[in-house]
Amino acid sequence: MARRWSAEGGQDGGRKIVLTVSDSRHAPETPQPVRAKGEPRFPDGPKADPAGSHFERRIRSFQPRRSRVTTGQADALQRLWPKWGLDIDGQRVIDLAELFGNTGPVVLEIGFGMGEATAQMAAADPDTNILAVDVHTPGQGNLLGLADRNGLSNIRVGNGDAIILLREMLAPGSLAGLRVYFPDPWPKKRHHKRRLIQPEFLTLAASRLAPGGIVHCATDWEPYAEQMLEVLTAHPGFENTVPDGGFAPRPGHRPLTRFEGQGLDKGHVVNDLLFRRVQEQPPTG
Repeated sequence: MARRWSAEGGQDGGRKIVLTVSDSRHAPETPQPVRAKGEPRFPDGPKADPAGSHFERRIRSFQPRRSRVTTGQADALQRLWPKWGLDIDGQRVIDLAELFGNTGPVVLEIGFGMGEATAQMAAADPDTNILAVDVHTPGQGNLLGLADRNGLSNIRVGNGDAIILLREMLAPGSLAGLRVYFPDPWPKKRHHKRRLIQPEFLTLAASRLAPGGIVHCATDWEPYAEQMLEVLTAHPGFENTVPDGGFAPRPGHRPLTRFEGQGLDKGHVVNDLLFRRVQEQPPTG
């Protein structure tokens, strides 16, 4: 799950992105009704465990967070999930053109936090569809609300395990890009196996990216950044977009948030990595 700083509202191409209501610290909380055992929290919203026990247990790269859902987030989940939500159950291959209602390129974002940066990127590039995946219910509701208020029809919100989505529900070569911003760094050495960016994950991601598709990672945890650089550089399915190798400057399409800026002012280092899916090599012999 992403560790994301909150983003500020602002102007992008003359279009104001309204983000102020997303601060759950000051928003009213939804009253917690008494539910019968087994009754879903949001009957028309995301399922608690969409994939259930259909797939083998494995080491998870994310840890679900439990926090309260505000009134606005709950309303967005109830109203908008049937329209813009996707439960990752692993039971079918998604027709992305049908999901978005167009044939535009699709970028998968894994871990979007509260969704402010996702909304800004969607507004700045309306011709690119964003399939944003997380397991944090308040963030899902927040992003749906942002999409609704700002008329961002190029966002779909996925609920569940992104590995199951990639492996079971996306067709080979169907993605134009992959974004992993500020994933959990799992700093303790014994937890490094839980980090998302590993060779096996990159092999799966490469199979779902079209040639030329971009993997964009960003982290403020320098040891994890070094590991990302190492495994991406070593993987035969990707090439660094930086000619001499190494980290990339932050591209303009990734919003610089207020809290990230404060961290940079204090000397924190944020590293971006931009790697391109290489062209398929023709078979020999």
